[in-house]
This record gives sequence, C-alpha cells and structure tokens, in this order.
Amino acid sequence: MAVDSGRTRDGFHRPAHLRRDDRQAQQPALKPVRRPSPVRTTTRHTNALAARRAAQPVYEPPEHLDQPHRSRATAPVSPAPGAPVPPAEVSAQLAAEVEDAVRGTAAFVPTKTAPPGDAPRTPRHRARWAWEGRYLRTLLVLDFVIGVLAGVIAFEVRFGAGLTEYNARYALLSALLPIAFSATLAANRAYEKRYLFVGTDEYQRVLRAGLALTAATVFVAYAAEVRIARGWFVVALPLVTFACLLGRFLLRQLLHRARKRRGTCMRRVVVVGHELAVEAMTRQLCRERYHGLKVVGACLAAEGHVPDVPVLGTFDQIAGAVRRARADTVLVLSCPELDGHSLRRLAWHLERDDIDLIVASTLIDVAGSRTTIRPVDGLPMLHVEHPTLTGARRLVKSVFDRVGAVLLLVVAAPLLAGLALAVRVESRGPVLFRQIRVGKDGREFVIFKFRTMHVDAEARLAELRHLNEVDGALFKLRNDPRVTRVGRLLRKFSLDELPQLLNVLVGSMSLVGPRPPLPEEVAVYPDDARRRLAVRPGMTGLWQVSGRSDLSWDEAVRLDLQYVENWSLSLDLVIMLRTLSAVTRGAGAY
Repeated sequence: MAVDSGRTRDGFHRPAHLRRDDRQAQQPALKPVRRPSPVRTTTRHTNALAARRAAQPVYEPPEHLDQPHRSRATAPVSPAPGAPVPPAEVSAQLAAEVEDAVRGTAAFVPTKTAPPGDAPRTPRHRARWAWEGRYLRTLLVLDFVIGVLAGVIAFEVRFGAGLTEYNARYALLSALLPIAFSATLAANRAYEKRYLFVGTDEYQRVLRAGLALTAATVFVAYAAEVRIARGWFVVALPLVTFACLLGRFLLRQLLHRARKRRGTCMRRVVVVGHELAVEAMTRQLCRERYHGLKVVGACLAAEGHVPDVPVLGTFDQIAGAVRRARADTVLVLSCPELDGHSLRRLAWHLERDDIDLIVASTLIDVAGSRTTIRPVDGLPMLHVEHPTLTGARRLVKSVFDRVGAVLLLVVAAPLLAGLALAVRVESRGPVLFRQIRVGKDGREFVIFKFRTMHVDAEARLAELRHLNEVDGALFKLRNDPRVTRVGRLLRKFSLDELPQLLNVLVGSMSLVGPRPPLPEEVAVYPDDARRRLAVRPGMTGLWQVSGRSDLSWDEAVRLDLQYVENWSLSLDLVIMLRTLSAVTRGAGAY
C-alpha cells in the first residue's frame, strides 16, 4: 500500500493543504445523518424510566446511622469505542442506584415535611410545644405585671397619689418601666428556652438585666442632663429586679411540682450508651424529676437489659427507636463506639424531625459557667476554668454573709427570745447547744444551736449506735428517744439552727455552704470528700434543699462538692429561696 510522503513524481514537496484536498477528492461522498429530536428522545426516556420505577418496590432509606450507605453499583468501566449509548438504553439498576443516592442524601437535609411512611412531625411534639409555649407566655405576662406594679409602688412611695405637673414625667417613666425591663430581659436572653426550667442561668440573666437597666438609666440621665428623683430610682429598679427573681422562682417551683407529682411537662428521652451507664443515668433522672427528662427507651451497644426501661435497639437503630418511642430528645452518654462522625450523622438525622440531641460529658459537677468551647484547628475543645475559691468574689460573699446575718438577727430577735424560753421550760439544761465542728481548711470552731435533746444525749449515743438509719459517717435516727418534744418541732422547721447566725457574724460559717461536719466524720473522709473543706460551711446548702436527712451519705457529699465547684452569688440567692420552701414543708428533717 502506497504511503503519501508529501512529494510529487518530480521529487518536489507538496504543501499540506493540497494533500488534504486530494484525499477528500478520493473519498466517496457520505449521506447526511438525520439526528433524532432531543425533545422526542427525552420524552421516550422519561416514559421508559417511569414505567420501570412503577414496576419496582418503593425504596426505603436505611435507618443505620453508623454505617454509610453502600451502593450496589460496580466500579466504573471505561466505555468501549463505538457509537454512544442513547439515553433510553440506561439500565434499570443504574437508575435505581441514582434514585437511592438522592434519597440517602435527602435523609441528611432538614425539611418541613415528614418523609413518606413516617408520622407527621408536628403531632409528635405538640404536647411539649404546648406546655413550653404556655410557660413562656406566662413568664412574659408575669414580668410585665411585675414591672407595672414596681412602677406604681415607686411612684406612690416618692410622690403619693396626686398627679402634678412636676411628677407627670415620673408617671410616664413608671409606665415605661415594664416595657424597658422586658426589653432588657430579652436582650439578656432571659426568655430563651435553653436557660429556663432548670439551673441558675435564668436568675443570673435577670440580675444582669437589672444592672444593665440601672446603668443605662444613669448614663442617659447624665448625658441628657436630666435629674431623676433618687427616691423613685432607688425603689423602682431594685424592686422590679428582685420581684422578677421571686416571681420566676415561684413559677419554676410550680413547674417542678407538676413534674414531680403529676409527671407532666416532661420531655421524652431515649438514652444511648452502655448498659451500666444507661441504668445509672435512668436512676438519676427518675430521682431528680425536676429536670423534666423522662426516659422512654434505650439504645445499647449490644443486646442487653436495663431495669424498667425498654431496650429499643442498638446504636445502628437510634432513628427508628426515636420514632417508635415518640421521643423528642436523645441523650448520648460517653462511649467509644459513637465517635465524632457518628454523632454528626446522628445530629443530621435528628434535625429532620426536630429531635433535641444532648451529649453527656464525662465531667462531674462542673457548671456551664466554667466551661467554654474554643475551636483548635477545626476541632471543638472544651476548656474548663478553675473554681473561684479566692479573690474579689469571695470578698463580696463574705460581706454579703455578715450584712445578711446582722439583718436576720435584728428581724428574728423576738422569735429567738421565744424559742429560747420554750427550750428552757421544756427541760433542764442550757438553752444553746455547743459542739465542735470542722470549718474551712480543717480549722475547728464551736457551733451554736438551740438544744433539742436531753442533757445526757451524748452519753446515750453508744447504746443507740446500732440503730443508725443512714450510711457513712453520719448518725441519724428518725425516732431518736433523746429528742425533746420542743426539739422535734424545732428540727422539723430548722429553727434550732438560727443561733448559727452568730457563727456567720464572726466569720466561721457562711449563710450558704456545705454542711459543717464533725471531727470524727472528717477523720474517715475519703480524698474526694475533703474538697468540702475548701470553703466555709453554711447554715443551708444544696444538701438541705435537696432532702436533708433523707439523702444518702454519697449523695450529700456529691451535692456539697457540686456547690464548692460551682459557687456563685446567684446560686446562693437561689438556695436561700429554696430553703424557705424546704423549711416550710419540713421534709427530711428529724
């Protein structure tokens, strides 16, 4: 076969464009190809694909969260040379795979409509949204009413009932006070649900709102050179702040009572973790129902059993378990099987149905105010600050304790005199009971209480030691024969502890703090319990408002350690308010 070398018979070189023209002239003429219409081809392909989908069963996206979707398609193969395959020739298997991939991707995209086959999202959480909405509306009305009453009281105290030209602007300020205070509360996020229902963050934000409104009022008055009557100012702003604190506290107590007694206003929770951890968390949530978390199911790492809790599956079946239990919250405990990628996929699935995700930390008794999340190279790192045991805040607490002790001694002087007379008439002996207790840093001091037992109580302790009803180093006997009749009444309402105000005044105790222990108790303390001695003991504390003598030794130690680690002035105020409720009920005091 001759090869075109680009040269003529004479040996001369022919140009390239002339050679190309010669080749085209030698080739036979080709008939024009009629291409099919794109519209007609697309229509035929759509009809064929719809017919195949109708003949196949509906694909349900997998519920497994820890395993990624595995495609049934084989590895791509390079196409053989030849004419391209028309769209109508696409296999049914490839079309199904495309549809599966689209559905699998849609499982991680939030949508307002429920996926096919699932129950509608709105009825599932309607009960939760109903009580949360009612609570928030009640809170808004309560804050507004408190603002109105504070404005009226401040106006009446400073100016009386008459309306004059001078006090007309203060009447306007009194009318604007509820609006300004509610707006300041909203700016400090005091209406966000994450800070309501439980914890001290809500009260801290109310205090910040009161301070912010006070500072803003002073700044505006100074900048505008407007004089404000000090009598109205001193009454209105502190009154609206502390009345709001009291109102929110009482409203929360009603919520907690409804949760404890009737089991209403609860969130339905599915707990995810290992068997022993799920069992411990379930017991704690059942004991502390005021948190509002009701365990309705559990998902374990493997098949197992949890007392009084239905096991709904394993970690691969969390989404289905949530739907079957009609839960609105998933609580994930610490376990190595659920790493960051698994939690991220779980959060994507739960986002579609507006299911709350709670991830429990391994930190014990560390409040949110001490923790901050700071990203390090894209990874969220949880930073834990040290507790405030010294410094200016402790100085403020010391001043608050002494001022409060003086005021309470003055107010309760008649009551103290009456109780002392009753103790003296009941039985022979001193009115006050003195005992050695251990205070801050292990220093011993003498505690004062009204005497509630007969004078020979210490001598009779040995014969009653075997009747002890509590564990640990404490001795408690519900029907102790050494207690007098007046003493039982004093113990029931904690009136025997009022003389401890003298200890607070001299600085050996605080109004709020851990329980003051006996030296023999401290002698058998484990290492963790000695942390209680880092602060001054208190007349009241978390141990008293959480059950007093009904608590176990371990639970009392845990509550005291929780207070030491997370102390704040707002927490002290909350505990003092809860003390009034606990003393009125008289539960756990004997």
